Amino acid sequence: MVKSVASFFAILAAFLICSTSYGEDSATAKDKKHPIYSLKVKSLAGAEVDLSKYKGNVLLIVNTASFCGATKQYANLESLHEKYNKQGLKVMGFPCNQFGKQEPKSAKEIQEFCQKNFGVQFDMFEKILVNKNKNGEKGKTQSPLYEYLTSKEAFKADSGEIRWNFEKFLISRDGKVISRFRTSIKPDAPEVIKAIETELQKPAPKKETPAAQPEKKEEVSAKDKK
Repeated sequence: MVKSVASFFAILAAFLICSTSYGEDSATAKDKKHPIYSLKVKSLAGAEVDLSKYKGNVLLIVNTASFCGATKQYANLESLHEKYNKQGLKVMGFPCNQFGKQEPKSAKEIQEFCQKNFGVQFDMFEKILVNKNKNGEKGKTQSPLYEYLTSKEAFKADSGEIRWNFEKFLISRDGKVISRFRTSIKPDAPEVIKAIETELQKPAPKKETPAAQPEKKEEVSAKDKK
């Protein structure tokens, strides 16, 4: 009888440990698997940035360049940032030199250029490849973020490679690609503003809380049972 009681409490203790572990893990499981929030990128300053920090916000992700006819769109993007940032819009710029080699600058030069000419305050990230490496540049591969954004899985209505600088992806608060705007559609175009405001009006998804943990009971030893 004593052995049976001891075995019962041993099993109960193991169950409580498993339950606690599950509660801690379940809250972050979706982020670990999410094609955007599970990724890490580097800022223009070289710091690692976990994209899960943007969860619950509306994102406008843009590939940028300093010497493009569309470079003046930096000003429009900064205006969006100033107007909607507090409402939850996060503009994210990713420099790229794949189109006409129009972004040859270093990270420091890009930062200085953006701030001096356009007063950019929104988040800027390190230079990346937004399309597959077709020129065989050593050590360079397509950004996992853009591998997803350009996929049919992300946005079947308009999938495929980036065609030029300053293409824009609008991401909802729950991490889904809602719209894709090509270079010719400026950030302040009516359709872009409407799409942004529509997404901002939607509530942020509720944060998942760890599963309730069963009340822990003290194990009764065989000696105490006697």
